[in-house]
Amino acid sequence: MSESKRVHVDPATNGSVPNELGIFNEQVLVLLFESIKWDLTTLCKTASVCRKLRAVAMRLLWRRMCVYRAPRMVHVLTNGGPSSRVGCGWLALAKLLFFCCGWHPTRNFQVGRTIPGHFVKESRFSKTAGRSFLTRKCRSDLLYVSDPCEHAMTDQEADLGVYRGVFRGFSKSRTRACLIGRGVELEERVKCPYCGARVWSMTTAGLVPKSASRRLGSLDGTAEYFVCVNGHLHGACWLVPLTDEDENSHDISNDEEDDEDDDNDEGTFGANGSVSSTGEEFVVDDGWGN
Repeated sequence: MSESKRVHVDPATNGSVPNELGIFNEQVLVLLFESIKWDLTTLCKTASVCRKLRAVAMRLLWRRMCVYRAPRMVHVLTNGGPSSRVGCGWLALAKLLFFCCGWHPTRNFQVGRTIPGHFVKESRFSKTAGRSFLTRKCRSDLLYVSDPCEHAMTDQEADLGVYRGVFRGFSKSRTRACLIGRGVELEERVKCPYCGARVWSMTTAGLVPKSASRRLGSLDGTAEYFVCVNGHLHGACWLVPLTDEDENSHDISNDEEDDEDDDNDEGTFGANGSVSSTGEEFVVDDGWGN
């Protein structure tokens, strides 16, 4: 084979062939999505075109999107190695970042109707909030938890708050060891909305600390959440209706609590370039579900 006809492989594209035609060229795809700031709507549509593009998205594009949209969080979850695997894969993490899973009535937390899931325009995840969801024995674990997504309920005075999160290294976590040590059974009717795996009910396991309800602003002091075998968390609570004065005082209280944890909680950078000592903001362009 002559030099002009020889196929060259670019290691930067994980072995893709650079002279592959058009949209199937991984280098072209990466440059395209970089130019549109990894627009999520476009990425979803691209991944649904055909099996080949779906495979490229699973292998490369979802990871690159997560790194772009949530660089600090990905750095922490992967211990500084963004090319490594997280949980059940990068697609599951991408969905968790930008998708509120809604809520179905459970045996420990009943609601009047099923709340459908939906994509969100922006999310904020916090390690400080995550520590509030860990019992004292499990405080060495690292858990990111989102602010609750508020859903108005016509048959209730309070709004329903739905939240989600993800553990770092869940397979080696104290939380998982505690669940197994207590012999807690996996739920039969509930599955993880982000990876489809089976879940444990933290309420059934008796591993929901009071600090979780306080952090969420739970109306009745209770919160229900599940953790799947891959370390994804999702849950719900009734939110206390707040006046403007209450919201201002709540924000000050949270700021003071976050300041106390600054020594242990690294600063993070949002997709819009903002900096936070406890969380990371991810901005999603308009167009989800349209």
